[in-house]
Amino acid sequence: MSDPTKRAVKTLAIRLEDELHAQLVVLAQLEDKSLTDEIREALEEHIERKRSASGVSVRAQSVLDEIEREATAKRDAIKALFGDTPPAPGKEPTGRRSKPTDEAS
Repeated sequence: MSDPTKRAVKTLAIRLEDELHAQLVVLAQLEDKSLTDEIREALEEHIERKRSASGVSVRAQSVLDEIEREATAKRDAIKALFGDTPPAPGKEPTGRRSKPTDEAS
């Protein structure tokens, strides 16, 4: 079992030119850090600079608005199919119309 108190981490493989890699290694050594810590710190600083850039928050709001529009459309489609309450997994939906029977035969 996984320990819920541990933070989830992702492993990321990136390709770097030899010169950039060598510079990162030297910087990490000069700061008495691991290469991973040096890269993580650089990424955190980059993200913070992007976060404080003026246009990024406007674009982020635009993305959030689009997510909400898509979610609303999907909710409406589910309501149209199943009513206000979607069916539980493995159960027949309530209020669902059955197929018309062929009474002529």
